[in-house]
Amino acid sequence: MTVKLYAMTCGWIAGDLGIFLNGEKGQVKIPVPSYLIEHPKGRVLFDTGMHPAIQKDFRSRVGKRADVFTVEFRPGEEIKGRLATLGIEPGSISFIINSHLHWDHTGGNELIPNATVVIQKREWEAGKVPELIEANSFDPKDYNLGHRLLQVDGEHDLFGDGTVVAIPSYGHTPGHQSLKVQLASGSIVLTAD
Repeated sequence: MTVKLYAMTCGWIAGDLGIFLNGEKGQVKIPVPSYLIEHPKGRVLFDTGMHPAIQKDFRSRVGKRADVFTVEFRPGEEIKGRLATLGIEPGSISFIINSHLHWDHTGGNELIPNATVVIQKREWEAGKVPELIEANSFDPKDYNLGHRLLQVDGEHDLFGDGTVVAIPSYGHTPGHQSLKVQLASGSIVLTAD
């Protein structure tokens, strides 16, 4: 069985380093990653990056977060464009595994309409509570789109063969998760924020 992993950069975010590392000074520019896993039983995206509307009007899409961050996000860098570069149709993606529900990890979900979203149950629940939506900088227009949902509670082996395993990594948000991918060359753990 061959499992393949592709890393894609779906734009860049810049801001004060102190936002990311408490007490640090200066500026930082970080990539917005998304990963494609090709498995014999289906294609999986780990995070989908930012919504393409951000390319035209960042502030109207993310509101007050535009006071804290700037973005570099050109046409073709959205998840649909990155998949096209690989010759992959968005409709062929079976699963989206969102690490968490922030705008820079779920913004491209809308472009992948046929996928089942795999999310930690506690993250999905937090994404429905108004106070938690505000406290966690969630925005339902990026994730509450009518996709089929697979809510998991803790570790979840997506294909039942140990090759794609969601791992709870709670803390950054109530139900943050990472992803372990078993390749022929060894294991890799994909993380976010």
